[in-house]
Amino acid sequence: MTDHVHDLVSVRTASERLLTAAAALDNAAVSESSRLPGWTRGHLLAHLARNADALVNVLEGRPMYLSAEVRDADIERDAPRPLDAQLADLGKSAARFQDAGAVPADWSRTVELRNGVVDSASRVPFRRWAEVELHHVDLGIGYELEDVPAEFTAREIDFLTERFRGHPDVPATRLGDGAGRIWTTGGGAGGGPVAVEGPAADLLGWLAGRRDGAALRTEGGPLPALPPL
Repeated sequence: MTDHVHDLVSVRTASERLLTAAAALDNAAVSESSRLPGWTRGHLLAHLARNADALVNVLEGRPMYLSAEVRDADIERDAPRPLDAQLADLGKSAARFQDAGAVPADWSRTVELRNGVVDSASRVPFRRWAEVELHHVDLGIGYELEDVPAEFTAREIDFLTERFRGHPDVPATRLGDGAGRIWTTGGGAGGGPVAVEGPAADLLGWLAGRRDGAALRTEGGPLPALPPL
């Protein structure tokens, strides 16, 4: 089983790092566009706060969100707030997530996330870690995929290659980071196998939809087009 205690510590560290970086912004910067199309930095900060509360719901046996419409409306409501309100909300929601994670529980139990997705409760802290790390990069304030912890990069590649394994639109694909680590994914579509190699940060960026894969090398066919996450 995933070490949820270790991952909760990693979430706390990542959250503190993001809060420190965001504190250097000003109200004008919060209203500027993020790297996610259609979202400002305020949208990202609001989403991170509401996601923490949503994952508390998951850990406590409630629906993650009341509905997709309520989720989206909450983000739109909170996005225009000034920086101090954003930081206070994000800090408090991060603390609520840590408190929920500290409650003795059966971490092997199955929990339900969005859209009917189920997972082990022990993986919820890692899912939150992914939200914090990737959206810190999405803020576009100097934190890049090359800056995220190497452990997170490797594990998120594990997670995403597992997600795309057997996908009907992805041919058999073998990924290598040039440092001896190999992953396989796809296999549901014809063609391949395609070998994809490059730095771990670029592999993660391609898998997570943050980079176009131009820095990656391929053999056996073109770089596969991945479905949206």
